[in-house]
Amino acid sequence: MNINLIKDDIEKKLNKKVIISVYGLRNRINRYEGIIYKTYPNLFTVLVNDEEKSFNYRDIITGEVKIKYL
Repeated sequence: MNINLIKDDIEKKLNKKVIISVYGLRNRINRYEGIIYKTYPNLFTVLVNDEEKSFNYRDIITGEVKIKYL
């Protein structure tokens, strides 16, 4: 998987609903449902309940963050 492909895919889906799954320590999974809000060179933000949460493109490649488009 190429980071540029991920960036392009996320930029095309601006203002779309997503579910973000973040795999953390001790097999804990945090899920956020929101809208892709902004994109930057190294990260993107999701608007969740009027709060911006930021995620790194590289975390998608490593599998620490998974994104599901609704």
